[in-house]
Amino acid sequence: MTLTITQPRPAAVVILAAGKGTRMRSSLPKVLHPIGNAPMLHHAMKTAAALAPAKTVVVAGHGADLVTKATAAFDRTAEVVLQNAQLGTGHAVLAAAEVLSDFEGDLFVLFGDTPFIQPDTLKAMQAARTDADVVALGFQAADPGRYGRFIEETGRLTAIVEAKDASPEQLAIRVCNSGLMGGDCQTMLRLLGEVRNDNAQGEYYLTDLIGLANSQGLACIAVMCDESETLGINDRVQLAEAEAIFQNRARREAMLSGTTLIAPETVFFSLDTRTGQDVVIHPNVVLGPGVQIGDRCEIKAFTHLEDTRLAEDVKTGPFARARGGTELAPGVRIGNFVEMKKARLGAGTKAGHLAYLGDATLGAGVNIGAGTITCNYDGVQKHQTTIEDGAFVGVNSALVAPVTIGQGAYVGTGGVVTKDVPAEALALARAPQVNKPGYAKRLREMFASRARDKKQ
Repeated sequence: MTLTITQPRPAAVVILAAGKGTRMRSSLPKVLHPIGNAPMLHHAMKTAAALAPAKTVVVAGHGADLVTKATAAFDRTAEVVLQNAQLGTGHAVLAAAEVLSDFEGDLFVLFGDTPFIQPDTLKAMQAARTDADVVALGFQAADPGRYGRFIEETGRLTAIVEAKDASPEQLAIRVCNSGLMGGDCQTMLRLLGEVRNDNAQGEYYLTDLIGLANSQGLACIAVMCDESETLGINDRVQLAEAEAIFQNRARREAMLSGTTLIAPETVFFSLDTRTGQDVVIHPNVVLGPGVQIGDRCEIKAFTHLEDTRLAEDVKTGPFARARGGTELAPGVRIGNFVEMKKARLGAGTKAGHLAYLGDATLGAGVNIGAGTITCNYDGVQKHQTTIEDGAFVGVNSALVAPVTIGQGAYVGTGGVVTKDVPAEALALARAPQVNKPGYAKRLREMFASRARDKKQ
């Protein structure tokens, strides 16, 4: 008898991520190859989060240590279990049986190499549990090819047949299996324990669960999604295709949320990129991992940002770079060929051109002249430079950290500053200029004579 559900039950998610991905020709586990600067696995975990799962379990195999680290980087509460031998999808889900042995709720199975399943699709599967004991996600395939086929009768899903095991009549069916499945956790685990491997591949198929459920009087139904969601990544050609799909979706989402892209096809996003309203992004901009852009910011051409947060009304570029946890406060202005690393810039601070600000904290209203460098590395350790509110650093200045430029202080042009500069002080740290009349001519004659001697 079909279980009647009045509201979503607690959910557990199992993400299958044990495969080596031989066709990738890589030592890196397949699910760790990036799309939008994030492992494919993270895309699946982000989708799974739509169910607010009480448990998330990642099944690892090849490169398990790397998969474990990647899992924790996205969600430290997620558990990782090992599938020591890859004996099929059903066998992989059973690898999570022990950690799910006392879980009372629904189990949903996802794949770490299928990054484009949408959150609403998972929610539709969850909602379908009202009418069925087990739900499977299918799609209408333009080219059914190697996909498993859904066998349906009177609106019920009675079996899923793998292509290699299908009859000619079954191969003509165009409704195909995405691989995702959901149902009562303990029921699914019990059924999977009954699955056999008497098939062409000698594997334990998750799909056999549907036939077993029907044989025991349980109701199974199909939930449909668009084929584009089911794209699986098996080689680097498909990886490139997936990157293009991701970028097009990310660009569209950004524009619909209030960001102007002058040349959308030249702007590249990451999975976790966040942009505010009335943001303008010019051509050839790369937004790496960990970028948040506040309202009314302008990112000019050829800017590269990663691990950087921009408050509102910030302007950067062209040809600017920020990384390593950089934070730019409201109204900051960054010009061309300025690089920042672990830099915090206060409100209204300006670095117009040709500067490096590394391991630096700048207050509000600071002016950084062209050619300024914070000399943060001594060959062993990194050191901090602090520039307080309203300070003015003249062009071509080298600030040798650790050093503090006090509030309202002024660093003269061309200085090499090795000591703290008090508030409101003027720092002059350059050798006095000496002019020697007639020496230029004498130098030229000397150099010419040396050149002649070398030729003789």
